[in-house]
Amino acid sequence: MPHPITVRPMQEDADFWKMRGLLIASAAQTPIGLNWDVRRLDGKRFYNEDLDANRLLDRPVSLWEDAGELVGFILPDGRGDAHLQVHPDYRHLEDEMIAWAEAHLAVPAADGGQRQLEIYVYEYDALRQRLLRARGFTKTDAWGTLRHLRLGRQPLAAPQMAAGYMLRTTRPPSSPRSSAAIRGAFSGQVPDDCQRIADLLNAAFGRTFHNAQEYHNFALHAPCFRRELDLVAEAADGTLAAYVGIPYDPVNRCGIFEPVCTHPSHRRLGLAQALMQEGLLRLRAIGAVEATVDTGNMLPANRLYDSLGFTEAYRGFAWRKLTR
Repeated sequence: MPHPITVRPMQEDADFWKMRGLLIASAAQTPIGLNWDVRRLDGKRFYNEDLDANRLLDRPVSLWEDAGELVGFILPDGRGDAHLQVHPDYRHLEDEMIAWAEAHLAVPAADGGQRQLEIYVYEYDALRQRLLRARGFTKTDAWGTLRHLRLGRQPLAAPQMAAGYMLRTTRPPSSPRSSAAIRGAFSGQVPDDCQRIADLLNAAFGRTFHNAQEYHNFALHAPCFRRELDLVAEAADGTLAAYVGIPYDPVNRCGIFEPVCTHPSHRRLGLAQALMQEGLLRLRAIGAVEATVDTGNMLPANRLYDSLGFTEAYRGFAWRKLTR
């Protein structure tokens, strides 16, 4: 007789490791993108200025368990969205999971008279689209693209770095430090890269919120972080011109390119391309069999990834429901 499925909120940091374990265990059995990669969950836990403030515990997160074994969970990424993570043997729970999201994660719509919820779905996922349509969701025009590259035995190009730039690994800290120490710290005579990476991310993506402490915490504590796969292009004056991080899932032997960015003052020099080429070579050297990159709808970035062989694309759309 089947065990009854139990539903409960995320309660402690130990639940994070169960959630992470589910993502790793299900990756080989589900289509790419059905569940999050480990980097995305690690980022929610460790890419955080205050490591003790577990942001996952600050948001509504619900777990579905079968005899104590985690088989699915649902969480928001921002306000008014929901992301389903489910073991492939338990996809029959998805309608119940979507109903929970409607009850707990919908937010007031722009007009103030309705509530709305968005769920992102890949085009290959006929089951989830059918469930959403039946519950009154409609597909929006907001889309993104996930690209996949199987390394196989195909030849990989060697990077050609533009004149005046140096390709190197990042210099994350080797031990915990205070925020003030990170902003001005030196290891010998060489500063670590925490603040410089924060500055580069803000400039490349037009943001202001990135800071040195969040990268410090991620580099020290995220299991998916690999320094030898964390690459920068350094200009002659010592500034960081481009950055490619490649978190790694060793169980599934998969590299995840995130982020990929170039400072606006150093674009159109092939710097990101060279870093990605080096990254692919390093992935193959440690036994990786595949790589992914999630590009959203940024067309110039998609052209770059196409040129590197990320040709297997999976497009997804946000589905939205408005309710009274």
